[in-house]
Amino acid sequence: MLAVILLIWQQQRLTAVFGTTTSPAKVSESQAVTPELGPRHKLNYQQWVNILEKEAKVAADKHPENLSILAGDSLSLWFPTELLPEDRNWLNQGISGETSDGLLKRLNLFDQAQPEVIFVMIGINDLIRGVSDEEILRNQRRMMNYLRRVHPKAQIFVQSILPHGGEDATWEGKEKLLSIPNDRIRQLNEQLQSIATKRGVKYLDLYSLFTNQRGNLRREFTTDGLHLSYQGYMVWRTALQIYSQKQLEPQPQARNRSKVKI
Repeated sequence: MLAVILLIWQQQRLTAVFGTTTSPAKVSESQAVTPELGPRHKLNYQQWVNILEKEAKVAADKHPENLSILAGDSLSLWFPTELLPEDRNWLNQGISGETSDGLLKRLNLFDQAQPEVIFVMIGINDLIRGVSDEEILRNQRRMMNYLRRVHPKAQIFVQSILPHGGEDATWEGKEKLLSIPNDRIRQLNEQLQSIATKRGVKYLDLYSLFTNQRGNLRREFTTDGLHLSYQGYMVWRTALQIYSQKQLEPQPQARNRSKVKI
């Protein structure tokens, strides 16, 4: 499965480089993901939460078909909208710098949204801030339990924590990254997968797709050793499409209906 995903990504990359299609993936090799957040960059955490609450309320009021939610930190926040799987309506509930405790406390924002699929990725900021593995996993358990209880009909995907770039990282907090062995992240993901399995939650292994032979985040998939490049998001998109194909497949009657913008 991993080989298939990487093969598809390579095909997408060639298409992007040589421009043989008008696909959204048509970008240059050097193009990085630049979040178009505008004034949001100046918001504090509570202001962010307030905005996400309003956007979730719009989704709850409009009841868009085939709704999928991205819940997490800046990695989810900056997911290019044109790369998200099509024939879906997407609600992005990511906040830059988010931790597992913070996400747990605001899951209720989209209680009424009635999503079909929920994708959760969280944990790297916990590690950067020195949070223990035990606390991260405890918060992950609580999130899984909460989402299963509040959204019993939704498909819930817990995604692995991604590795970092190690010595190749250029992120301003590089020394903090270097204090977190990627092998620790790998072991944490193994425990996360076990917890998800026991709770009937699906586990999406992205870690294996993003690592090089040294166990670090592959250079072509990152802008600074922590955040993802356009190519990195292309791999993530392919994984979403393949791992959740059945869940993401739109109902026949919904194929020709226009999307609801959220």
